[in-house]
Amino acid sequence: MAPKDMIDTQHITGMVLAGGRGSRMGGVDKGLQAFRGVPLALYTLLRLQQQVGSVMVNANRNLAAYEAFGVPVWPDAESDYAGPLSGFLTGLERCETPWLLTVPCDTPLFPHDLARRLADAAEREQADIAMAAAPEAGPDGSMRVRPQPVFCLLRVELLESLVRFTQGGGRKIDAWTGQQRCVSVPFDAPGDDPGAFFNANTLAELHALETRA
Repeated sequence: MAPKDMIDTQHITGMVLAGGRGSRMGGVDKGLQAFRGVPLALYTLLRLQQQVGSVMVNANRNLAAYEAFGVPVWPDAESDYAGPLSGFLTGLERCETPWLLTVPCDTPLFPHDLARRLADAAEREQADIAMAAAPEAGPDGSMRVRPQPVFCLLRVELLESLVRFTQGGGRKIDAWTGQQRCVSVPFDAPGDDPGAFFNANTLAELHALETRA
């Protein structure tokens, strides 16, 4: 049992976001591309499943292939493509636990303690959203800790706020999270993998990720 002042990870539902268009991969379904012998989204799902109480997938095509993973699969509720926020909305609508943790399917090497650290920060700061932040190279090549907005731990009560935001035409994650009690959680401590949040936008980048330790 977790102490009373901690969010129990069993009270978190994890959702893999695989509903994108894959436009930078030539329109292929990114989540179904092979990664270390299994579909990319499945690899991500198995990593997430170790950290939370239950899991599901957000996908908008090839639903039978995703359903073969053996977990619930939900397409976007809205036909008007709103990017990752559509996935957030779908997850919050379907979530049966107090918290929802979203991870994108194209960043398969995210930290093994992602859920625990986001949950600890949300509890400590009494926040409704805990968002990961990680080292990333800037235009000048220098490394800075930048938000990773698709790695979000969300309180399910945010559903109503997100519905209003998207119905009003809102599409940018940071514009919505900026309206909430949000804590940024840096993953730049000694021992943290600086490449844990690398994402694969192209097949070449996917193959490069496969070779990382």
